Amino acid sequence: MIPVARPSRTPHFEVKFYSAPPGRRYNSRVPPNRLQRSLRATFLGLAANVALVVAKFLAGILGHSQALIADAVESLADIFSSVIVWRGLVVAETPPDDDHPYGHGKAEPIAAASVSVMLLLAAGWIAFNALHVLNEPRLPPSPFTLVILIGVIAVKEILFRFVLHESATVESSAMETDAWHHRSDAITSSAAFLGISISLIGGKGYEEADNWAAVAAAAVIAWNGWRLLLPAVNELMDRSPDRELVEQIRAVAGTISGVDRVEKCFVRKMGYQFFVDMHLEVDPQMTVQHSHRIGHEVKNKVRAEIPSVRDVLIHIEPRKPETKPAP
Repeated sequence: MIPVARPSRTPHFEVKFYSAPPGRRYNSRVPPNRLQRSLRATFLGLAANVALVVAKFLAGILGHSQALIADAVESLADIFSSVIVWRGLVVAETPPDDDHPYGHGKAEPIAAASVSVMLLLAAGWIAFNALHVLNEPRLPPSPFTLVILIGVIAVKEILFRFVLHESATVESSAMETDAWHHRSDAITSSAAFLGISISLIGGKGYEEADNWAAVAAAAVIAWNGWRLLLPAVNELMDRSPDRELVEQIRAVAGTISGVDRVEKCFVRKMGYQFFVDMHLEVDPQMTVQHSHRIGHEVKNKVRAEIPSVRDVLIHIEPRKPETKPAP
């Protein structure tokens, strides 16, 4: 029983990161400028959020719109989330070292989980403030706030589509979460637009529609935060990836001459890469040298066929004798 493969300390970035959508192929390669593209999308979103926070806070205060102020708070959370994603992406690309021989890829799900928690906190803050002043007398929102919101919705939807596309290209869970944070902001702005429109059309007595729009937006934000938190936590807990990948690895290993059976195959994700622990059954009379060579052949074949796999640790087992059924 010989472990013949240890994690390489040389970073290997031409791999594919696994995310939740089914049917994804694992043999494609992420672009070599992964970090640069990730940071470009993140900084673009950060700059847009700074501008939108200022515009929405001023419009919400001057236009007497609780929903627009709540929307500005959500955009403020976007700024912090973009900073978290930025640092997560940079740390995740740090090469392995003595203290982190498997690399720093877990920084990405940590960043994704942090952003998801911020979404949940922002949703709670928005709902509390909207309900807290629900029955207090207030001025109706001003019509000009609708123009501000139309621009905000357009900018945020464009950002969502761009960042989501980039996250799929570079295979980053942190960027995917950041993209949905932009979509959440577009949703809150849409809810604010609806609430303000009802207040203006309904006239006196309908001012509270603005508050209820903020509450509805908070519910959507909370749902998105929870939905994005679960995959990040699963990755941090080393949950096994999709069975499609595991079976693909087993099939590739089984094609190597001398491998009688793949007894066990454990796969875990580290950032956008996979590490595999595999138990192979071989002829018990086989020499150590021969079994060692088979182990390396399996490792090389799996990494060649499935570039998303960073490394494979092989454990050799003697083939178990077949049990004959009792007469």
